[in-house]
Amino acid sequence: MEESEPTRILMGVNESTIKGYPNPSISSKGAFEWTINKIVRSSTTGFKLLFLHVQVPDEDGFDDMDSIYASPDDFKNMKQRDRTRGLHLLEYFVSRCHQIGVSCEAWIRRGDPKEVICHEVARVRPDFLVVGCRGLGPFQRVFVGTVSEFCVKHAECPVITIKRRADETPQDPVDD
Repeated sequence: MEESEPTRILMGVNESTIKGYPNPSISSKGAFEWTINKIVRSSTTGFKLLFLHVQVPDEDGFDDMDSIYASPDDFKNMKQRDRTRGLHLLEYFVSRCHQIGVSCEAWIRRGDPKEVICHEVARVRPDFLVVGCRGLGPFQRVFVGTVSEFCVKHAECPVITIKRRADETPQDPVDD
């Protein structure tokens, strides 16, 4: 009997806004754990997880208001720091996969997360996409917008959204 290809699951992951680098967001960590516990289970060889982290370029390039930029090297250092943060984030998920024996790949892209995720879905062709979501109410969604809603509508594959648990919601639900 021919061995079948593993089911490829693309997961969009991001950093926490409250715990700071290099911790994954509550939603990303929850979606990952749910995928491992409910889909992969003990069939670790039947799946390959694909982790995508999208770094959002700061519109004006000055995300550190207390920093002084006096030379071109200062901006290179900032870009290197952002890349390092993304690598630390991906290292968390890759390390967890290796601990439990699930094959994986991880990469970083820059841009608008919802657009980049949908572009990567079209490029990589996963069997499905898993994204965490904060479970914001309609009032908060107006101001924040949601990557998960956009992906459900526009990604060219089935999408599973995993809401964070109520007991994981921070004081400000927009935080993650």
